[in-house]
Amino acid sequence: MTVAAQDDNGNYIPAFGLGTVQTVAYTGTAGAISNAVGSSTRMVRVWCSTDAHILIAASPTADTNDTPVTGKAAEYFKVRGGIDKVSAVQQSAGGDLYVTELE
Repeated sequence: MTVAAQDDNGNYIPAFGLGTVQTVAYTGTAGAISNAVGSSTRMVRVWCSTDAHILIAASPTADTNDTPVTGKAAEYFKVRGGIDKVSAVQQSAGGDLYVTELE
């Protein structure tokens, strides 16, 4: 039996295994990961190297009206396994999008 980690107050600490990582560059033109997340994936960790906007969908093309994310700060999002991809576009400077599947 696996026991979840707890902090000093007895609260469970959310912990995930790291799965497949996909990377794509973005500029003023959106970049999107090539493949949909794995069929059993329910959450992803998104990290952009610069401030950006992201879109999660089956065939996404992010634009500056989509969800803003702060560069160099990981954020976590729910996804539809086997369906969703992630796309990013720059806020003011190009960068790289990293999408890590969480297990």
